[in-house]
Amino acid sequence: MKSYNDYGTWIRNRFPYRVQKISIDAGFTCPNRDGSKGRGGCVFCDNNTFNPSYCNKSKTITQQLEEGKAFFARKYPDMKYLAYFQAFSNTYAPLQHLRKLYEEALQVKDVVGLVIATRPDCIDDEKLDYLQELSRRTFLIVEYGVESCNNETLRIINRGHTFECSQEAIRKTHERGITVGAHIILGLPGEDREEIIRQIPLVSSLEIDILKLHQMQIIKGTKLDSDFTPRPTIFSVDEYIALIAEYIRRIRKNIVMERFVSQSPKELLVAPNWGLKNHEFTDRLDNYLKSHSPSSH
Repeated sequence: MKSYNDYGTWIRNRFPYRVQKISIDAGFTCPNRDGSKGRGGCVFCDNNTFNPSYCNKSKTITQQLEEGKAFFARKYPDMKYLAYFQAFSNTYAPLQHLRKLYEEALQVKDVVGLVIATRPDCIDDEKLDYLQELSRRTFLIVEYGVESCNNETLRIINRGHTFECSQEAIRKTHERGITVGAHIILGLPGEDREEIIRQIPLVSSLEIDILKLHQMQIIKGTKLDSDFTPRPTIFSVDEYIALIAEYIRRIRKNIVMERFVSQSPKELLVAPNWGLKNHEFTDRLDNYLKSHSPSSH
């Protein structure tokens, strides 16, 4: 029994079979890349760090999903799948185009739902009305990159939207009965442990169901890889585990914690170099939480 509301248990309770996310690159960009809000994207971003080999925008949605299924089916033949629109901002297009992509994904055999990652400034009432209708027909999570609750940090990282924009998008999505996720990065430029902890009540106040946290990573060739100021906070693995334990202690208890770390490919990663797989990190965190729980003293 975990001491937090973990995603694995939550998702197993939603489906009578195993489900696996398959990442899709549907060829989107972001408003802080294409010039509508800025150029160059976020200072930490290199999308190659999270795209598996089958996830390639030159292939159709159906091809990417079929290749993803072939990749996972060897392990679990009875597996079902969630189409994960992951790369860049996956609502940043006219509704007609979005509808075509999402509906194509749902036509693929054994795809039982969608996870749509986007930015809070790439959503509007028309898109939300369609997503509401979609969520009544299929399993749906809309996942917003919030990244920080501090507007000065959001400005420094060239994010192109405010925390208030995140609050508003999340509220409107939640009001339509759609499952909402948020993504926060711990250790952004100028944010130390104290500032991260200060923001936890603000994260708790968001009308979210699911939270993804991950450590600040410096990726080769990004702006953060140069002499960017202020510097990001790079935690040692032990410091980060202690920080996550504090986060879990303070966060609203009914929020589902989906993940705590991100794993960038070794050849792209400058720091931190922990040398741990995600499940190894989670094991260490769970052991830390057990040994530091009030009942273990």
